[in-house]
Amino acid sequence: MMVETARSEEAIQAADFEEFFERSHLRLVRALFLLTGHRAEAEDLAMEAMARVFERWESVRTMDSPEGYVFTVALNLNRRRLRRLVKLREIIVPSASQEDIEVMTDVRKAVAGLPRGLREALVLVDWAGYSSREAGGLLGITDVSVRSRLSRARARLRVELGDNYYE
Repeated sequence: MMVETARSEEAIQAADFEEFFERSHLRLVRALFLLTGHRAEAEDLAMEAMARVFERWESVRTMDSPEGYVFTVALNLNRRRLRRLVKLREIIVPSASQEDIEVMTDVRKAVAGLPRGLREALVLVDWAGYSSREAGGLLGITDVSVRSRLSRARARLRVELGDNYYE
């Protein structure tokens, strides 16, 4: 009898959480999108926040505002993400000037604007240090195709950024 009561309580809590999720998830994603500017990042943060709330659902569901709690969890996750990004930037570019940061931002935007195939070849060969043969193996294309894509990617970046930025 006691096992049956525990199971029915778990079922009630699961249904309770499911209703909460349906009611709150989209609003949470939208708010996080406004914070992050990236849909995928917003969705990841929202799912992580919901998972953490689910783990504590027994106590969270009795709070005055479970939605407020999930938003707080999500905001804290986003703050942690931002701190990691800042630390990563400091590791990668410890003493970058404002001008250097602007140049890196321009390069990042230009690379992001390349078609996927060109961008993949460029990143794998120029930044990750793979040979054209290795990059071809990773991409499932020939090394000749990698070199062709790499040449086109570099040409586009020279046009967009100028010879001084990308040689």
